[in-house]
Amino acid sequence: MDINVEKLEGDRVKVTVTIDEKTITQNIKKQYKKVANQYTIPGFRKGKAPRPVIDSALGKDYVRATVTDSMVNDNYPLALDETGIYPVGQPDFNEEDMQLAEDGKPYTFEFEIATKPTPTLSSYDPVEIEMPAEHATEEQIDAEIDALLDHYQEIVDAAANAKVKADKYVDLKIAATDDAGNDVPSITTEGMQYRVGSGVLPAAFDEQIIGMKKGETKQFTIDVPNEAAAKTAVLMGKSATVNFDVEVLVVKKETVPELTDAWVQEKIGLNTIEELRNELAEEIESTLGNTLPRLKESRVLGKLAERLDIEIPEGLVEEAETTLLQDFFNQLQRGGMTLDAYLQQQGITSGQFTDDVKQQAKDMVKQDLALDAYAANAGIEATEDDIREEFVAAGAEDPDALMAEWRKNGQMHMIRQGIVRQKAAQELMDNAVVSEEQPEEEAKKGKHSKGADEAEEAAEEPAEAAEPETVADEAPEATEAE
Repeated sequence: MDINVEKLEGDRVKVTVTIDEKTITQNIKKQYKKVANQYTIPGFRKGKAPRPVIDSALGKDYVRATVTDSMVNDNYPLALDETGIYPVGQPDFNEEDMQLAEDGKPYTFEFEIATKPTPTLSSYDPVEIEMPAEHATEEQIDAEIDALLDHYQEIVDAAANAKVKADKYVDLKIAATDDAGNDVPSITTEGMQYRVGSGVLPAAFDEQIIGMKKGETKQFTIDVPNEAAAKTAVLMGKSATVNFDVEVLVVKKETVPELTDAWVQEKIGLNTIEELRNELAEEIESTLGNTLPRLKESRVLGKLAERLDIEIPEGLVEEAETTLLQDFFNQLQRGGMTLDAYLQQQGITSGQFTDDVKQQAKDMVKQDLALDAYAANAGIEATEDDIREEFVAAGAEDPDALMAEWRKNGQMHMIRQGIVRQKAAQELMDNAVVSEEQPEEEAKKGKHSKGADEAEEAAEEPAEAAEPETVADEAPEATEAE
């Protein structure tokens, strides 16, 4: 097989493939024999009908057309593999000019195909990134303790003059009616604990009750939102508005337990705060050991992609998007979850999901092209040994047979490309200039430091002793499991 590649405009090439006359003659002979054994032709035993009779029975071009299709379909993938072309999309054959194979003559066919662009980078120097410390910091341990204390926090009655605030809890009595004056049982209640901003009721409802105090009542009407909150979903398409008569029964506040050795012994089962901190440090470092390598790769590739400045081919983005969606839906299917359930769980719309996938696909293609540019500049290649090792590592029963099948199907470029990118990514990670990421100032202070919110709560406490606080019947949803 003789192959010639001609570069066209953009990232397209024209490939001309010539198959020698001996191969054509052998394939035509085999096809005639196959047809003679496959069909029953009157007057001849199977396998004995001569060529003129077969041509007369099936058409003079039947065998030639069959061999032509076989030669083209079997050899264009091999031509791509031998020339090292990385195709984008399917080949374009000029069928009008395509001739049929002839016995005793070589056969030539042509096709055009889009190829992966050959990008360059603005710099090939080692990338510079920031990474979290490899060992647990005091700030990280403090944050874990804060989360643990949050898990055990209690919701208690606030002072009588405390006001309803965003993201805080309040006990409410609610009467709700639709625009026809009918009661809405799913909303009406003699008493419910409600977290402002939770989305259980619309944001417009939250705006109305913020600033109210214990014992105050308020009547108001809001529109039923297009994206219904949990409690107003039943009204969508049935009522344009919902009328509320609200009474604040109790304004609540969250109390976080004091961290002491006794508390650690009672709730955690360890002896001291120091033991708790040591155990949390071990858990953090175990997690870091699993996540830091992936984080480093992500940041290295992100920085490298910033050096790439080309128009990303839409065909590559579409291919990446298709792959991402296939993987995503396979995961959903394995998990027994529907797309609607996933979107609801994530709190996003189908449009937002589509936009996210498109952006992920574009970022992935940009990083891949940046790796290709780096690998080309560094002379990184995939050897036949590298390729075979991939098939062995995949657990193939017969690696060589599977390699031959992939080569025949024109898929070997994908293996070669993956190996080159893996090598390039590893070299970039090994040579990256890494500095330690500095924690944010808020993390240094600690989540439960005395801040503006606590100062405001203190100001709300009456000068004289307040009425005894009662623990709320229902604990808040834990931010993190014990």
